[in-house]
Amino acid sequence: MKDSEIRVPSAPMAEKPRRARVSGIERSIQIFDYLQETGRPTTGYDIAHAVGAPLSTVYAIIDELVARDLLSRNGSAVWLGPKLYHYGLAYARDLETITIATHEMHVLCREVGETVQICGRDGDMMVVEAMAEGPGHFKVTSRVGTRVPLNWTASGRLLVAHLDFDERVALFRRCAKSSPTGKATIDPALLAEQSSEALAAGLAVQAGESDYAVACVASPVRDNDGNCVITISVVLPEFRVIEDPARFGDAVRGAARRIEASLGWNFRQ
Repeated sequence: MKDSEIRVPSAPMAEKPRRARVSGIERSIQIFDYLQETGRPTTGYDIAHAVGAPLSTVYAIIDELVARDLLSRNGSAVWLGPKLYHYGLAYARDLETITIATHEMHVLCREVGETVQICGRDGDMMVVEAMAEGPGHFKVTSRVGTRVPLNWTASGRLLVAHLDFDERVALFRRCAKSSPTGKATIDPALLAEQSSEALAAGLAVQAGESDYAVACVASPVRDNDGNCVITISVVLPEFRVIEDPARFGDAVRGAARRIEASLGWNFRQ
């Protein structure tokens, strides 16, 4: 065979990457998550742009969810629907932890005469799960369902304190944000260290980090593995913590220990 007749096999054509299909359920969850994160009614156009979905797909899913009361529509904007609240009530009735914690929340509220909250973690955010308002005129801006970055609050530090130190540093590096007052710590290593110290003390205190002149005194509720499942905290004017820090610290720690005892949790370091 002559050199000129040698045939070089051609390179195979590169296969086009397969386009991943996203299910309707996944798109629905993306819509719910986006509405939860933004905390306000939003248009289908904005949702589609935010989640990277075709506009026609998002509109079709929104129509289905509205028809089933999972979303509500107000003009061109949509918001979470009433059926989600009913699902939440059904879930809460069977959630022993929050039921017991809510009882102790009201006991603590009467004891200290201040607003008390139960807080949990949702990914990179702290969420207010239950709240009992104090009898005075002092009102807090965070209500049930409020979500704030973990580094803004005493509870946020406690909720991740049981994680490995390096894991905490990576988490805070990803999610720590400046607060409205500019006082919240954003250094990941320092936040990880502060969370360790707070967990060891069974108490975390922050003042003026998320709201001006507002303080929070929180204690962790830990399961048998030592994980901080929720926190219970007193939210009050900053000057009252300065006047009598021991009173509020002892009260909130006592409430956390009663919740653990009622749940049969007896973790000890």
